[in-house]
Amino acid sequence: MTAIIILVVVIVLVAVWFVTIYNGIVTADNKCDNAWQTIDAQLQRRNDLIPNLVETVKGYAAHESGTLEAVTAARSAVANATTPEAKMDASNVLAGTLKSLFAVAEAYPDLKANANFQQLQTDLTDTENKISYARMSFNDVVLEYNNAIKTFPGNIVAGSKFQPRQGFTVTDESVRQAPSVKF
Repeated sequence: MTAIIILVVVIVLVAVWFVTIYNGIVTADNKCDNAWQTIDAQLQRRNDLIPNLVETVKGYAAHESGTLEAVTAARSAVANATTPEAKMDASNVLAGTLKSLFAVAEAYPDLKANANFQQLQTDLTDTENKISYARMSFNDVVLEYNNAIKTFPGNIVAGSKFQPRQGFTVTDESVRQAPSVKF
């Protein structure tokens, strides 16, 4: 009788252990989804601000159509991307075209002084900062999830049902170069 009780207790403990680890992996997986949704929301916010910015610049710099078209095309690429990786790659291109747009604005003092342009530029800068933070947060939760499914005993519980996730990395190597400062 004692042996049966011990066996039942061991089975219950193993079942509780398995369920606890499985639930931890599911929670980590859900955190990854949530972190991606935060990034996606910030990308959408940026995409919503861009048409207003382009229209504001158009009024001052109509002959800069190449830059404006590049920003519009990059914005469309972000909106049409279907995977998180494709969306972030397109987002990186968009960030580069926005830098070009702001560089164009430097040549137009009236545009730089325009309150609407200044507010849009501030909103975009704020959004870019939020995107950067959200990417870091996403990478943190992806690391936590990947550790949960690759380390013992989580790797046994995860089996082949849970696959590793990919965090975001820099795809444009030029951003790794230190800027040149000359006095």
